[in-house]
Amino acid sequence: MLKGLLGIKIGMTQVMDEAGVVTPVTIIQAGPCYVTQVKTNDTDGYEAIQVGFREIKEARLTKGEKGHLGLLKSDKKHPKRKRNAGVPAVRYLREFRAKDTADYKVGQQLTVEQFAPGDRIDVTGKTKGRGFAGTVKRYGFRGGVRTHGQSDRHRAPGSIGAASGTAHVFKGKRMAGRYGNVRFTAQNLEVIRIDTEKNLIAVKGSIPGAKGGFVVIRDAAKS
Repeated sequence: MLKGLLGIKIGMTQVMDEAGVVTPVTIIQAGPCYVTQVKTNDTDGYEAIQVGFREIKEARLTKGEKGHLGLLKSDKKHPKRKRNAGVPAVRYLREFRAKDTADYKVGQQLTVEQFAPGDRIDVTGKTKGRGFAGTVKRYGFRGGVRTHGQSDRHRAPGSIGAASGTAHVFKGKRMAGRYGNVRFTAQNLEVIRIDTEKNLIAVKGSIPGAKGGFVVIRDAAKS
């Protein structure tokens, strides 16, 4: 059965086991999530489920989003329209591929109970945006020498291209620019603890993003 959830990064802390070993962990509020759509080979050409997370007011959704979630009421033009049972208005929607979707139905609730301590997961999120940065901060360049009259080369990138021959800067050259605010996946992280009452997962180590950031949790691809 597919293991996948959507969640919010709460922050970092540490936990201690019975032997007194302290482990740094990141707390994620994962779910409850709702199955909003089931895709099959017959209808869509592949097997997948669409999952929704974080309930919001219906007024915050567009009419198209309400129609997709099955939240529109019947009227004179659409007398046969039916609301999807168990599907609330949600802020986030993501899709998970599955080998078989026979065990899923629209409106089904997914919780942290599908995971257990010791499981390996991948967590995808958006890294912290750090604005415009130079090459020393962005890529870890060492900078120029501090001696022999070099007064302004301390954090410079150095030569970026030839003066003749090629006579241009190659595409992809590592230079100053926007740093962070990109999609990143932390792979093969260990689940340390599960709190089914509060829908919390404690994951060993750090995950991408700031506190309150949206994350996607999946089974580890390389475990």
